[in-house]
Formats: sequence, C-alpha cells, structure tokens
Amino acid sequence: MKELQKKKLLSDQRFVAFLVAMALVVIYMIFSPGFRHYSSFVSMMDFSYYDILMAIGVTFPLITAGVDLSIGTGMVCYALVAGTLIRNYDLPVGIAMLICIVMGVLMGLINGILVGVMNLAPFIATLSTCMITRGIGSMCKATPWPTVTQPGGWFHSIFKLTFGSGRSALRLPIGLVIMIALVILMEFILNHTRMGRYTIAIGSNKEATALSGVNVRFYHVMSYVICGLFTGLAAIAYAAVTPTVQPGTGAGLEMDAIGGVFVGGVCATGGYGSIIGTFIGVMVIMLLKTGLPYVGLQSNWQQIITGAVLIVAVLIDIKRNKGKKDE
Repeated sequence: MKELQKKKLLSDQRFVAFLVAMALVVIYMIFSPGFRHYSSFVSMMDFSYYDILMAIGVTFPLITAGVDLSIGTGMVCYALVAGTLIRNYDLPVGIAMLICIVMGVLMGLINGILVGVMNLAPFIATLSTCMITRGIGSMCKATPWPTVTQPGGWFHSIFKLTFGSGRSALRLPIGLVIMIALVILMEFILNHTRMGRYTIAIGSNKEATALSGVNVRFYHVMSYVICGLFTGLAAIAYAAVTPTVQPGTGAGLEMDAIGGVFVGGVCATGGYGSIIGTFIGVMVIMLLKTGLPYVGLQSNWQQIITGAVLIVAVLIDIKRNKGKKDE
C-alpha cells in the first residue's frame, strides 16, 4: 500500500516540480551565501509576479488544448498605453490600472471569438494578436509609471510592502500573499465550478462535451477572457517592478509563463491542469532564471537549462498519459 502511494505521489508532476524547486533552493544556499539574504528572495519575487499572473491566465486556454501567444506583448502593450495616458493626460493611476484590465479582457474576448467561435487554430489566432499588440505598443514611447515617491506611486505598495518586520517569520511581501490568494481562488474555480469543469471537458473531448448539451463556444471563449483578465493584471505588476516600460520588450515574455504551466503539470494535449501546479512550475522557472547567476552560470546557460527542464516536463507528461491509456 505504501509503495502504491509512493508511486502515485512521484507520478504527480506538481510534487516532482516542488521537489525540483526545493532542490534548487538548497543548492543555491549551499554554493552561494548571497542567495540566503532576504533581499534576494524579494528581488526574485518582484520579477515573478507578472509571470505568475500570466501563467494563471494561460492555464485555461492550455487546458482546452489551445494556447495564447499574445500574453507577453499584450502585457507590455497595456502597460505602455496606460502609462502614456498617465503621462500625457494626467490620468489617475487607479483608472490606468482599470484600463489595463479592460484592454486585457477585450483582447481575451477577441482571441476567444477567433478560436472558440470562428474555429481558427489557437496558434495562428494568438500569433496574429501577438503581432497586433506588439505593433500598438511600438507606437508608444518608453513610459515610466509614477515612482514610489511621486503622486500615484501608491500602486507599487501592492507588491512592495511586507507583513512583519525585522527577522519576523511573517515578513512576507504582500504581493506574494496576493499571488497565493489568487492561486487558491482560481484552483477552486477550476475544480469546483462549471467554468472550470467545462474548460477541462473541452480539452478532454470537445465533441462529446458539445453533445452533452454544454455551450462549448461560450466556455471556450471564456477561457481566453480569463487569460486576458490575468494578462491585464500582469501589466499592472510589470509596471510596478519595471522603472520604465519599453516598447518591443514583450516578445518572448510569454515563454516563461507557458513553460511554467507545463513544468507544473498541465497536459500538453489539454484536458488536465492545476493552478497550484502552475504556481510551482513558474517558481521553478524563476529559480532557474534568478538563481543560476548566484552559482556563476551566465544567461546562455540559464536558457539552455530552462529549455532542458521544459523538455523533461513534457516527456513526463507524455509518459503519464501513456500510463493512463494502458490502464
């Protein structure tokens, strides 16, 4: 019985990803004392928030056996447009943040209609909107949002403030607490609501789901709307940790988010996924990106190792699915 439980646990990709994350932390702490500092943890988390948000959102299209390649350029585009409105028209930061979210939802709706209603291939549809958002962003100049000391700079505190002080065990960035709360909320939605169950059903067998009376088009579109919503939230997080939002910097940012989703155990062919797994997977990617320099490896090696980890994750997924079919 214990052997069966052990085998089942090791076949859970979320657990494997968690072990990898813990192993990386231990290795970094052994070989680089600098990684033990609280400032290193905060720095890593600062540049993880927008990846976590994008990854949570894109988990839904990926579970439907789709994808959204526009999240990286979209995130930067929304931050640039909102930042330009702040700079040129003194738009309140709160309204600018709302604009980021609305733009994200609208782009998600467009992607959803292209894929779920017009039946375009997700790769082609979202590659097209990726190019569109990149073009719109390129029309804007480099845009700094208000700094912490400027009027409107309060939004930085969403991610920068901490619970506790000194050596307190509760000295956690508020941003991390928000991320954990969102992960729990979206995990509940994925597993315990119609939206989540039908998203999984579409990825498992779209035709059978439609024959059972489910409005497949609606839930397919909504999976991309959720992705757009979280891309808009990611734009706010990106603006909060980036001194100046630069045009043309969004291309490729989606890869860390999508890679993290697969490392966390989302099935490459759709029909299965976990928001908790997505969160763990993104943290593995972030540990590789931010931690490898502490042990003396340059950026080229970071990309190579991250790519290798992603290949291993997909191979594990293929083996897991094959095992389920054999059963």
